[in-house]
Amino acid sequence: SPLYPFFQAMESEISAAFDSGEPEDILSRAFKLTVTREDICTLQPLGWLNDRIMNFYMGLLVERSKKEGYPAVYAFNTFFYSKLSSTSHKGVKKWTKGVDIFEHDVILVPIHLRIHWTLLVVDLREKTIKYFDSLGQKGDHICKTVLKYLEEESREKRNIELTASEWTLHSMGTEEIPQQNNGNDCGVFVCKFADFISRDKPIIFTPEHMPYFRRKMVWEIIHQQLL
Repeated sequence: SPLYPFFQAMESEISAAFDSGEPEDILSRAFKLTVTREDICTLQPLGWLNDRIMNFYMGLLVERSKKEGYPAVYAFNTFFYSKLSSTSHKGVKKWTKGVDIFEHDVILVPIHLRIHWTLLVVDLREKTIKYFDSLGQKGDHICKTVLKYLEEESREKRNIELTASEWTLHSMGTEEIPQQNNGNDCGVFVCKFADFISRDKPIIFTPEHMPYFRRKMVWEIIHQQLL
């Protein structure tokens, strides 16, 4: 296959990212984030993805969404929800300074629950808030917290009242989305949920894809480009 040399080069690049050099070597810089070899190594098999990898990948999704044919995506960083839930709209008001989140189609909220990653997705076109958990736990209270945030943000930024009753809140069930089969892949699941959703594609991957997704993400983060 004419692609074979490309894949070979990719593979050796990915292996080198894991194996050569020092933990503090900088392998990628963008979105006001610096990714080191130590960060990249969380993408090794069964590694637990850290905030830097999660936020960098969300940055790549937002960047892609600026191209034609993609829904307009806004992504909060991984610290947003814990701040919101421990304070209120007031505590995160400045996070959207100069941004109207309501001008987007999709808002991604990656959520860090102590030792687990999940994803909340606001679809402003459909007026839905959906919660994606690869361990199948419900997040109805998380959906409600974010709806309340949207109401206050809309009131404050646009002087428009949202009608809460027009919104559908839903925690995705275990039969609706793929589930992880280990204790480590939640971060990769969140990134791939976000990837498929931000392309308006049905979520059709399985836990078997995880080792491949991890290696692919290494290349994408280093090259700051989604394949």
